[in-house]
Amino acid sequence: MPIPEFLPAEPIWVLLAGLLGLLVGSFLNVVVHRLPKMMEAQWDAECAAHLAVRAGKEPDAPAPAALTLSHPASRCPHCSHGIRWFENIPVLSWLVLRGRCSHCKAAIGMRYPLVELTTGALFAWCIHYAGMGATGWLWCGFSAMLLCLALIDWDTTLLPDSLTLPLLWAGLLAAALRWTPVALPDAVWGAAAGYLVLWSVYWAFKLATGKEGMGYGDFKLLAALGAWFGWQALVPILLMSSVIGAVVGIAMKLRSSLRPGGYIPFGPFLAGAGFAALLWSPAQLMALILHLLGLGT
Repeated sequence: MPIPEFLPAEPIWVLLAGLLGLLVGSFLNVVVHRLPKMMEAQWDAECAAHLAVRAGKEPDAPAPAALTLSHPASRCPHCSHGIRWFENIPVLSWLVLRGRCSHCKAAIGMRYPLVELTTGALFAWCIHYAGMGATGWLWCGFSAMLLCLALIDWDTTLLPDSLTLPLLWAGLLAAALRWTPVALPDAVWGAAAGYLVLWSVYWAFKLATGKEGMGYGDFKLLAALGAWFGWQALVPILLMSSVIGAVVGIAMKLRSSLRPGGYIPFGPFLAGAGFAALLWSPAQLMALILHLLGLGT
């Protein structure tokens, strides 16, 4: 991770950060599942109000949201059994229940504990390498947001503005406050260049083919990564995400597992390259990419 000098956290704090990460990972599972549904409900309501206005009618008063991140309480999607607190302990409950609902015995996906474990490991790693100060906790928040975005995009091809834009502004503010090693001018240019690069690719592809090759959420995500890592990291991030995305896309095509339309979301691969940028500086990341491509020494 390209971080300034710091005093490493004591092992107990690393452990506690990992445990906190498990809890945050449990919440991320809720966000990944519910946020796209909340967005769709909001779009439906906005469309209904717009159609009412077009028809010369008074739009109905907005109904209270039926689904939020906190309401209703978590339930089994198969039998609607309310999940009790002792059935919702990260990882442990899944192991005790052997990956099945305690009521209907329907399988509970392995992704739930994997997300919790991944978030716990990311939190522990960030605090271990960046310390217990603002920098360490900022990178924890960055990791949680990036993981959440990757999973939502993979599931729904959506990159919500409610996540990408706060991530972008947080990177710029962290640079302004010197809580990350990226100088503010580098962060600003990284955000601007990150957005404009993919915006240009989008329009070049659309003018050439008449099709949209990616969504605006991808522009905002790369802008956020530019804000966190600086403009110097954009080329290796784009190279890594493009190469890995192409390999995965070819493998899925050979297995006939591509989605309708023959595409895969780009956000998860941008996020993966962002996590790689946590481990290596831009120069190290570029050297690694060239080595993997057989172009390095």
